[in-house]
Amino acid sequence: MYEERRSARVPAVVWSLTAGVRQQRVLPDGCTDLIWDGTELVVAGPDTRAHLPAARPGTRYTALRFPPGTGPDVFRVPARELRDRRLPLAALRPAAEIRRLAERAAEAADPAGVLERAAAEALRGADPADPRRAAVVAGLRAGLPVAEVAGRTGLGARGLHRLSLAAFGYGPKTLARILRMNRALDLARAGRPLAETAVLAGYTDQAHLTRDVRTLTGLPPTRLLAPPPSG
Repeated sequence: MYEERRSARVPAVVWSLTAGVRQQRVLPDGCTDLIWDGTELVVAGPDTRAHLPAARPGTRYTALRFPPGTGPDVFRVPARELRDRRLPLAALRPAAEIRRLAERAAEAADPAGVLERAAAEALRGADPADPRRAAVVAGLRAGLPVAEVAGRTGLGARGLHRLSLAAFGYGPKTLARILRMNRALDLARAGRPLAETAVLAGYTDQAHLTRDVRTLTGLPPTRLLAPPPSG
């Protein structure tokens, strides 16, 4: 069963999941996650394609999902170094520090609270966030062309690309595709027909939407949105 809530301590979504027999498909969303699997703290970087984790049924996961551009401030590494990767948090921070954090998570009735406090402490010690990151995400999420976003932020094409690699893990065109796909899937889940969804999300047509979703997730939207088999 999957559950989520917005954190009151840090800019993140707190989520939990007990793995079942059916494999979960993790879709690219531009986010970075800090995951506690009961024994280890793992960082999941921003994906360019769907990820199919090898989860043992019954494993309980508790995690924080940081929105695009926030992960580098928490983990103190450029997002491009985390792209399409799952790695132990101890590979990024001092091993003794992470061992103590894992011990607290293991002993806590609410591991999410332990993760939230650790993330809040990391963010307090980080440099002030570059406000252009939020402007880039807002512009791309609104469907603005990359060139217009570059102009509005005063970065220029090369500057926007450098900032995007460091903050989001990939260039602005890839981030725009991922944000557009997630908007389309949200519209479709809310009951919009796919043809209407394609127009509202900024695709040329439904065929364009289908191709892009298949490329990014490995499945066409009809299969991706189908309810899981019962039993």
